[in-house]
Amino acid sequence: MCRSLRVRWTITPKTAPQPWIACGGCGGLRAFQSSGKIRLNANGRRLDAWLIYKCLTCDKTWNRPLFERQNVRDIDPAILEALQSNDINWIRTESFNLDALKRRSQRIDEFPEFDIAREVLCEAAGWTRLEIELAVPLPAGTRLDRLLASELELSRTRLQALHEKGLLRTHPDRADILRRRIKTGIEVMIDLAATADRELSWGPLATGSPR
Repeated sequence: MCRSLRVRWTITPKTAPQPWIACGGCGGLRAFQSSGKIRLNANGRRLDAWLIYKCLTCDKTWNRPLFERQNVRDIDPAILEALQSNDINWIRTESFNLDALKRRSQRIDEFPEFDIAREVLCEAAGWTRLEIELAVPLPAGTRLDRLLASELELSRTRLQALHEKGLLRTHPDRADILRRRIKTGIEVMIDLAATADRELSWGPLATGSPR
């Protein structure tokens, strides 16, 4: 039985990570951003694929290898279709592939700005506990304490105090969870039984509804 206000926050970062690459046009390391375009090269039944990046200073391009000399038969048909059609959703997801970027660059800039969509999963009459589950479909460079502080209009000092008193709990339960990056599956539970105006103050912030 639902005895809480339970919501799902879906967090989507606005800007893809930007690797720093040696730029032939500038003559030094520069930040590059994804152009949102794919380059393909076929050689018989083998295929090369790159994601095209552009220097933020001079617009010179850098091709980040996705795969090289790959037999077409070994490529997932859905991925092949996405590559051939320059599918914007697939490309955007790939532009957030931090593991692939780290293999090519020692410095990668990430950005904290994000969009948030709130969905009410359950709302009990007279609820005394707020439960937030996170969905983070793309890697986000945002810590949990910064997310909660900005969206619930609290200081990070107060969040830490709530955590230390056991009024704010998380799953997974880790001592340093508030300082860690957000990811799908994190749940936050806040005991608000002692807060008289919780439905008017905390409710709209959690659900995104007007005050």
